[in-house]
Amino acid sequence: MPEPIAPVTAAVLVIGDEILSGRTKDKNIGSIAERLTEIGIDLREVRVVPDEASEIVSAVNALRARYTYLFTTGGIGPTHDDITADSVAAAFEVGIDVDARARAMLLERHKPEDLNEARLRMARIPHGADLIPNPVSKAPGFSIGNVFVMAGVPQIMNAMLDAVLPGLSQGVPVLAETIEAGGLPEGAFATGLSAIAARHGSVSIGSYPSMTQSGFANRIVVRGRDAEAVAAARVEIEAMLETLKR
Repeated sequence: MPEPIAPVTAAVLVIGDEILSGRTKDKNIGSIAERLTEIGIDLREVRVVPDEASEIVSAVNALRARYTYLFTTGGIGPTHDDITADSVAAAFEVGIDVDARARAMLLERHKPEDLNEARLRMARIPHGADLIPNPVSKAPGFSIGNVFVMAGVPQIMNAMLDAVLPGLSQGVPVLAETIEAGGLPEGAFATGLSAIAARHGSVSIGSYPSMTQSGFANRIVVRGRDAEAVAAARVEIEAMLETLKR
């Protein structure tokens, strides 16, 4: 029997007071999760931290040790509260300074006389890091170790993610099957669904109620990497629901 393939895992660290205050609504988590799922990387954890160096350093060190990859968003702009680069450098215990490669990227957008102190903050890169290109506004992100530091602006973040994903280790993509439970309340099938889940331990089974234009509806989703296991669980769930609908 072949050895099971170790999962490739990831976490997302969202950085910014504006997210925690509710002034800005995060649009990056879902995009990252969807793109990672497509290539078989399991997003296991998401954290949101304020613009405080100690909080960022602590979260970066905890998450990079726990997962295959860590993606951060936010805090790499030109203002005083953009402290992600400095915090990541502190987490890795390396120096940080204006990077000649990053400065050259900024010069593709700005005249040399316009590269003031604020704009040059976006060229400050931890020592030993690789740059992540930014085709939208030129100010780069960077990667160091297993940490990928990206912008918080969704358009820029997605462009950086496009550059990052091809170089990552990929896992086996997760298959998902959705079974419509109609208007059946969860209480009607919860016991039966639990029994099915216990018999099919290699898959994940979840129930997701919602309100639609036509009224209350339930969907049951089976997820797994083994097509036969997913299909077998689906057959049992469909049979259970059919019995309940009679």
